[in-house]
Amino acid sequence: MDKLITFAVPCYNSAAYMEHCVDTLLQGGDDIEIILVDDGSTKDDTPAICDRYARQYPDIVRAIHQENGGHGEGVNQGIRNARGIYYKVVDSDDWVDVDALHKALDKLRQFTRDEKPVDMLICNYVYEHMEDNTQRVAHYRNVFPVGRMFGWESIHPFRPGQYLLMHSVIYRTQLLRDCGLELPKHTFYVDNIFVYHPLPYVRNMYYLDVDLYRYFIGRADQSVNETVMLGRVDQQLRVNYYMLRSHDLNAVSAKSKNLGRYMFNYLAIMVAISSIFLTMDGSPEALAKRAKLWEDIRTVDNKLYTRMRYFSIPALTNLPTAPGRKLSLAIYRLTRKIYKFN
Repeated sequence: MDKLITFAVPCYNSAAYMEHCVDTLLQGGDDIEIILVDDGSTKDDTPAICDRYARQYPDIVRAIHQENGGHGEGVNQGIRNARGIYYKVVDSDDWVDVDALHKALDKLRQFTRDEKPVDMLICNYVYEHMEDNTQRVAHYRNVFPVGRMFGWESIHPFRPGQYLLMHSVIYRTQLLRDCGLELPKHTFYVDNIFVYHPLPYVRNMYYLDVDLYRYFIGRADQSVNETVMLGRVDQQLRVNYYMLRSHDLNAVSAKSKNLGRYMFNYLAIMVAISSIFLTMDGSPEALAKRAKLWEDIRTVDNKLYTRMRYFSIPALTNLPTAPGRKLSLAIYRLTRKIYKFN
């Protein structure tokens, strides 16, 4: 490791917006590494832009060109090649706040200088809504202690709709390698696996209360666009099945009730998303997939199934009969309006 942190930026036909992302990261200076992963772009100048940055900033930027493997393979490629002690993914249509970036880097330098590496640094992120030019900050002041290292025993409950996302976490690179993280290829929504899978391996954390990551919402082709998500529900299901089988949550809870509770709620919201979009589709095939999802949960862990089916949010997304499905969709619409999550 010869860099403080590696920023991996998966790029796929990103020429229209990726430069803003990279330019904000470059403000971190020589301590950082930026890996631009061109994921087989063919429709624009993304490959040439990656190479230009690598030529212009040879001590900071590396360009990697790969056959199209999807966002997950871009993240994997970054982990394989990272030279930074820490690792963060920044999507090419997002960016970072420069002042917050300097504060985060100063904190990571302190950990390195004191030889007290942290497994996960958490920062706030900001939803940047293009459609109405509004912002919403996602913070964790109610969850994590501020200004000190801590473990899972020191966290408070998350609020409904409050989760750790890829945007909020910086992992120690070696932890990602040691936990065997390998994201599936050609699959959207794998950022949820990126956050979820390493959590039981995290022993110490630090919450830095700064608004680091700017999460752009509003492009018509964006993966979290409702119409796009409806068309990619099979990939959402693939992520569900991966997460369901990645950890025994009973064993996790036995070691840490706080972590077990959080991971259950995270998995539950992922199941709820898949369930509601299959309900939204409404075709016999989609409803059969919804039934299979729930049966698969029962097969893996009947205790988990009972808790999820009757005592948590996903229960509201799997109501029987046509009136029940209408009620599920009405609840989803209201929640979307309140939280503006896509």
